[in-house]
Amino acid sequence: MVPFPLTWLYVPGDRPRVVAKALASGADVVVVDLEDAVAPDRKEYARAATAELLGEPPPVPVHVRVNAVDGPLAAADLAAVAPRPGLAGLRLPKVTSAEQVVRVAAHAKAARSPSPADGPGPPLYALLETALAVERAYAIASAHPSLRGVSIGESDLRADLGVQQDSGLDWSRARVVVAARAAGLAPPAQSVHPDIRDLEGLAVSCAHGRALGFLGRAAIHPRQLPVIERAYLPTDRELEEAETIVKAAATDRGAQALPDGRFVDAAVVAAAQRTLALARRC
Repeated sequence: MVPFPLTWLYVPGDRPRVVAKALASGADVVVVDLEDAVAPDRKEYARAATAELLGEPPPVPVHVRVNAVDGPLAAADLAAVAPRPGLAGLRLPKVTSAEQVVRVAAHAKAARSPSPADGPGPPLYALLETALAVERAYAIASAHPSLRGVSIGESDLRADLGVQQDSGLDWSRARVVVAARAAGLAPPAQSVHPDIRDLEGLAVSCAHGRALGFLGRAAIHPRQLPVIERAYLPTDRELEEAETIVKAAATDRGAQALPDGRFVDAAVVAAAQRTLALARRC
């Protein structure tokens, strides 16, 4: 996986041809969905097709979104895909507690490595989709070493909260961003933009998400990928400013003021270094 994945493309697990196209789309991560995108009568087929896909490592990292962790299908999903060598991560929907993460981590590790000496289980990513999950964001984010990320499922959260305006989710978004950082995780990726034709709205929404502290975004169509990547990669001006800060820090490690009046200290330098690292992701 690239050090800073920016695009996470969701595809239905019961459509292998669509999955194959997704693997060639340029997405940093392909997320094969066994949950919402698959009809009940197609669940078994989607599970089997996904397990077959992951029989060897695909050309790009593949995550699998299993069915609801407390539902009747999750155990079979984990048993089918967790042992497969091509699995790069498990995305867990409807998480509401740290205990759920711990339990899934144990089951996934047992499915992949029956012996404790065989190493850790697959990386886990928790989706927070209810008010209760948001309230418990830090507890979930810090629940287990196998947990590598948290993000919001905004469609379900919007319904749970009865929110009409998009801005009504900003407090929840910020809370999850802070929880991820406090737990030492990577910044969350934004939830999907549901209108695949509204690329202008997608760009505006990405700019807002970036301002809140998100990094990258989930997508549901390949046409959304370049918009997301442009929105989250540093601009030429940001790169120039970051290079100036890093060069100044190289000659004087203490706090200082640049010729244009900007104050530079260790935190500013660290942010500039992250900007340069993000620009070099490719």
